[in-house]
Amino acid sequence: MSLKDLIQKNRSYRRFYQEHEIKFDTLKELVDLARLSPSAANLQPLRYILSHYPEKNASIFNELKWAAYLKDWDGPPEGERPSAYIVMLSDISISKTVMCDHGIAAQSILLGAAEKGLGGCIIASINRENLRIALNIPAHYEILLVIALGKTREVVVIEPLGETGDIKYWRDSESVHHVPKRSLDDIILDN
Repeated sequence: MSLKDLIQKNRSYRRFYQEHEIKFDTLKELVDLARLSPSAANLQPLRYILSHYPEKNASIFNELKWAAYLKDWDGPPEGERPSAYIVMLSDISISKTVMCDHGIAAQSILLGAAEKGLGGCIIASINRENLRIALNIPAHYEILLVIALGKTREVVVIEPLGETGDIKYWRDSESVHHVPKRSLDDIILDN
C-alpha cells in the first residue's frame, strides 16, 4: 500500500467492532512508530498509557466527547466502541511544551494502525481531571490526546467541499460518514 493510500485510509473512525481484540503487543508496535518519529529538540517528552482491557477501556470511554458536528450523537453505543486506546501524555518535568510532537506521534500511530487494517480517532475533547483520577495519572504528566483504536465498522468518504464552503462532516441515512475536503488548488497559494 502506498503512503497516499494509507493517508486516504486513515480517517477519523468513530464506530468499531468492539469484540475485535487488539493485542497489547500491537499497541506497543504502534507506540514504537511514535517513538521513532521526530521530536522537537529531540526532547522526547511523550509518554503513553495503553489499554485493551474492557474495564479500563470503559473508564477511558466515559471521559471522552466524540463528534462535535454530530449534535445528536453521544458517541458509539456498546458493541461499537473501540477495543483499545492509547492515552498520550507529556512529561512536563522534561518540557513544558510539546511543540507539534503529539500531532506527529498521533499520525504515526494511526498510519501504523491503517497498515494493520485498523482505524482510529484522535480525541482531544477529554474530561482530563476525571481521566487522571480514573487512570491514576501523576500530576507531572499532562494529558494531551486519546487515540481510540479498533477494527472499523463505518464507511468514511472524502468528498469535495460544497458550494456553501461548509466543512462540517455529516452522516447520511445509511450511516456513511462524509468528510468535505478543500481542493488542492484551493490550498496552494501561488504568489
